[in-house]
Amino acid sequence: MYRKNALAAGVAAALALGSVTMVVTQSAAAPRSHGAAADSAADPGAGFRAMTPDTRSGAIRAAERGTAATARALGLGPAERLVVKDVLIDADGARHVRYDRTYSGLPVIGGDLVVHLAKDGKITGSDLAHQGAVKVAGTTPKLSAADASAKAVKHARHVRKAKAAGKDSTLVVYAVGKVPVLAYRSTVTGAGEAGPASREAVIVDATSGTLLDQYELHQSITGTGNGVTSGQVSIETTQTGSGYTLTDAAHGGTVVYDSYNSPQSNPKQNARAFSKTTNSWGNGTTSSRESAAVDASYGLAKTWDYYKESFNRSGIRNDGRGAPAYVHVDSGLLNAFYDDTCFCMFFGDGSSQNGNTPVTALDVAGHEMSHGVTSATANLNYSGESGGLNEATSDIFGTMVEFYANNAGDPGDYFIGEKLNMSGGYMRRMDNPSADGNSLSCWRSGAGSVDVHYSSGIGNHFFYLAAEGTGAKTIGGRSHNGTTCNSDTFAGIGKDKAAAVWYRALSAYMTSTTNYAGARTATLQAAADLYGTNSQERYLVSKAWAAVSVGTALPDPGNGTPTPTPDPTDPPTGNALTNGSFEQGTSGWTQSDDIITNSPLQPAHGGSWYAWMMGYGTSAIESVSQSNIAVPSTGTPKLTFWLKVSTQESGSTAYDTLKVKVNGTALATYSNANASAGYVQKTVDLSAYKGQTVKLEFAGTEDAYLSTIFLLDDIAIG
Repeated sequence: MYRKNALAAGVAAALALGSVTMVVTQSAAAPRSHGAAADSAADPGAGFRAMTPDTRSGAIRAAERGTAATARALGLGPAERLVVKDVLIDADGARHVRYDRTYSGLPVIGGDLVVHLAKDGKITGSDLAHQGAVKVAGTTPKLSAADASAKAVKHARHVRKAKAAGKDSTLVVYAVGKVPVLAYRSTVTGAGEAGPASREAVIVDATSGTLLDQYELHQSITGTGNGVTSGQVSIETTQTGSGYTLTDAAHGGTVVYDSYNSPQSNPKQNARAFSKTTNSWGNGTTSSRESAAVDASYGLAKTWDYYKESFNRSGIRNDGRGAPAYVHVDSGLLNAFYDDTCFCMFFGDGSSQNGNTPVTALDVAGHEMSHGVTSATANLNYSGESGGLNEATSDIFGTMVEFYANNAGDPGDYFIGEKLNMSGGYMRRMDNPSADGNSLSCWRSGAGSVDVHYSSGIGNHFFYLAAEGTGAKTIGGRSHNGTTCNSDTFAGIGKDKAAAVWYRALSAYMTSTTNYAGARTATLQAAADLYGTNSQERYLVSKAWAAVSVGTALPDPGNGTPTPTPDPTDPPTGNALTNGSFEQGTSGWTQSDDIITNSPLQPAHGGSWYAWMMGYGTSAIESVSQSNIAVPSTGTPKLTFWLKVSTQESGSTAYDTLKVKVNGTALATYSNANASAGYVQKTVDLSAYKGQTVKLEFAGTEDAYLSTIFLLDDIAIG
């Protein structure tokens, strides 16, 4: 979703470990120099040192600028090009850049490599799947794609009754062996272990048709699940032979096993995989052992998707690997837990205290998987105040997963385990933690000696207040009341922004021994990174900490209370546009890309939705438009909107532009030269279109160097 996580000048909004996926239109415009930030033919580390990227997205951008110089430094041939795949950033600032290779535009199988750089951008080493330059005699094959497909069918080993089409055969350079060769990679389908539509990759020499390599391709299949707490949901499964297993290939190969009541001391002792001949799982009750497995599979997939879409995190360790999960652990176990030593999760069946309801609810699955994320980032010690923060982190993100899933049978709220039939109606609640008689709502001396499940209340209470503010609310059909420890009242910044602040603090600033005072410092820095040092968001984060007796509130920066999210009933009085505030998402608008968003990575002017245009740092065009708009026939009609421009460009030259068009005619143009610290209201006269029905379009164009972000919000015609 968040494909435009550019490192814009003056805006440190990119999350740690965030990356981008983008679709852009390439431009043939001649390159221009941007001084030190431009690629250096002599120094492959110049881009890193010039941009000093402190996020994964910025590091990727810097690496992309230096690909030609890096290729030369590694002694690659003139026909070879490097394509940045990923960047790993160490705590000391060192970087490890992973590349794929192309040869004369063809993918190179076995051409991947990793380049290691010191903090100052100097190359310290490299690891190459294929040592040295890649070179083949030519890139014109003797075999046609159809010939290659026929050869691939004959060579297929993992599927029966194989077939392949010429369009499924791609010309590549195969560099797995010592001598690279021109080859075809074909996808063959047929009956196999994954069922009648099993797939196999077959690679043959493009000259002789000789077999070079072959391997199975697995894909996830959507099945129907009936969970105890999640209801009827879709789950991802894998077809194997004549049956199916609870293996989710779409989420890192996550597998759900039946522990068969193995003891908690050895929960894998009797474990076996779930498998059956049909792809419908569970009956919604505990009479089927599959029902709890459905809940676990569904919850873990939703947790994966939440982290991916919110922070571009691919699984617990951000390595694309799914952790196995075991349900039906022990007997009468009212607990669930994550074990980093085996990289796996375990869920009990509940006990008489909760009507023997399996502990596999959506927020519980999110809670346990988030323990793994904490282990992979701050690695908060599971004792003292850091242990409370560890538990709070899992409650926070388990709650966010519940909101994200938007399951009608388990709507988002700030109660933990409310679907587990506990006698009090929940395991914990974040708006008023001490209501359970054990949890702490306010920090106090000695909080570190309290059980971590109860000292977590301080962090939970902070998060609720930061997200929702004070006062009574009904959320997810449940009554919430944001009371404070200092009798203060204030508004919240919204749950998505609060979660973005917590995630950045966790992944960028917290350490294993961070306590609540340290968490306050970390979140204030994170809020400054995301929204600005003098932002209202940072101020309200400090207010929320003071409200749970951790530190004092910062001085009010004077920006006023953030505009609350309006009731989505656009168009408002006098606005000829539909959904001008974007609070109804994409309703009424046509967009060329995922432009309309509620991403916490950038601020909205009002509410939480806005239009994020451009910010790629490479050649791109995109637009957002609305048709059939009736311009008022009386008075002096005008278009008004709020615009925020952030850029890496400098000077007054308009390199990147945003045009306001009516019926295809540009009435106003804004550019990187219009950069602003915040939103600025713009007005365009529409008198020439009085009484007409028109199309309004915002059209963005970005050149090949340095990024400019245009944020649009609260658009009106009247």
